[in-house]
Amino acid sequence: MAQYILAHDLGTSGNKATLFSLEGKMGASVLYEYPVQYPEQNWVEQDPGDFWKAVCLSTRQLLEKAGVHPGDIAALSFSGQMMGCLLVDKNGSPLRNMIIWADTRAGAQEKDMIRKTGMEYVYRTTGHRISASYSAAKLLWVRDNENDVYKRACKMLHAKDYIILKLTGNYITDYSDASGTNLFDLAKKTWDTQILTALDIPPHLLPDPHPSTDKAGAVTAEAARETGLLEGTPVIIGGGDGSCACVGAGVVREGSAYNVLGSSSWISLASAAPVYDPEMRTFTWVHLDPNLYTPCGTMQAAGYSYNWYKNTLCGGEIAEAAKTGDNPYRLIDKDALASPPGAGGLLYLPYLLGERSPRWNHEARGAFVGLSITTGKGDISRAVLEGVGMNLKIILQILEKASGGGIDKVSVIGGGAKGAVWLQILADIWQKPLEVPVFTGEATSLGAAVCGGVGIGAFRDFSVIRTFNGPAVHIKPNTELAPLYDELLDIFNLSYDSLKGVYSRLAGLKPGNDM
Repeated sequence: MAQYILAHDLGTSGNKATLFSLEGKMGASVLYEYPVQYPEQNWVEQDPGDFWKAVCLSTRQLLEKAGVHPGDIAALSFSGQMMGCLLVDKNGSPLRNMIIWADTRAGAQEKDMIRKTGMEYVYRTTGHRISASYSAAKLLWVRDNENDVYKRACKMLHAKDYIILKLTGNYITDYSDASGTNLFDLAKKTWDTQILTALDIPPHLLPDPHPSTDKAGAVTAEAARETGLLEGTPVIIGGGDGSCACVGAGVVREGSAYNVLGSSSWISLASAAPVYDPEMRTFTWVHLDPNLYTPCGTMQAAGYSYNWYKNTLCGGEIAEAAKTGDNPYRLIDKDALASPPGAGGLLYLPYLLGERSPRWNHEARGAFVGLSITTGKGDISRAVLEGVGMNLKIILQILEKASGGGIDKVSVIGGGAKGAVWLQILADIWQKPLEVPVFTGEATSLGAAVCGGVGIGAFRDFSVIRTFNGPAVHIKPNTELAPLYDELLDIFNLSYDSLKGVYSRLAGLKPGNDM
């Protein structure tokens, strides 16, 4: 009897394949990593063939590791990185690398979209401001710069949609991924014809949108041979990683909130209706539950900042960890603890990849502000962690105000949720209690698995997650630090505002220019 749901989480750095029983127990997990390509400044791409290879190999490895027969798989479901642009031809073959969420090359197309459609209309219709970060601008960039590719395109897909195509032969997407395109009407849950017409995008380029719990099809004979699964195994669509993380974090009731602390980071909550910020700094996805929405603010470089800092400035910690078998991040955290809250007056602006929420400035750059002769390594370490926390605090404040309700606590998931030092810093900056559930790194996969279970009727609704993934760790903020971090947040915002002109001028420079 089929008793497991197989969830694939197609992230930025790799695919995590995880087995969950119908009782919510994790059977086994396998990670297959793949590379990210950076052809030029602000260009970020991935080879979709790596996605398929990862799914095939990780599925086989997972079944072997868990000792599970393919017939024990009740269904597959997916979480996938959002806001991408993958063009495939009429045979479903990729025409170029996928332009992924972190890519912001389409600045000219963003401006053209604003002129043709109007920022206010798009924000109120799609729940998102117009940005080079979203799929529409990326699609238009391909049309403007690689027109031969665009003319041959049959469909524009996201990461999980491509894998579903490979598994089932069907072109399909879900509401959550569709809501990351700048083309989807949140209220009607259809592609918006006014935007498509204004941008001259033919509707046939877009896959049919469905609730995340709908069945996409079944594993074909060819896909079964490549993956090791049984032909006919049901494939449930699943959703974008943001919406899957929302469910995995237990945020399935209106008003509850969570933070994903990964390569990028976001704060989001569940609501019965889209939440609109008058300044359009936050945005809204569709929840895996089609009756809910997930207002959200996402920053580009959270874990990316920490990883960049480790790789660029922490060679000593890396070398020591290699000798002792320790984790270099633990050594960096130890340095950060040696610095007082406020990092000795050092601020870090975490804009290594431009920024989405709350700045919406693809020209923004990272910076350390306040370096002095007394600045030590520990201050720099702490400033990196605090800088990410302060940028997220702005998002948290916006969501609280726009939603009209207070946020009592925040559930934290993702790789960063394993870092006790960073979690305490976040609690102190946000002045909110934090909860870390049982599953952190697997929470997004668990959200996809629950979606699969609801899709095949194994679970009545999404509330089952509260049984599967309750809180395991509770962190209280140090209220005495509230005045310090409030003052630093003001200086943080002032620093960004003061550097906006610098960012613009730097963006105009090209390597090799005379200065």
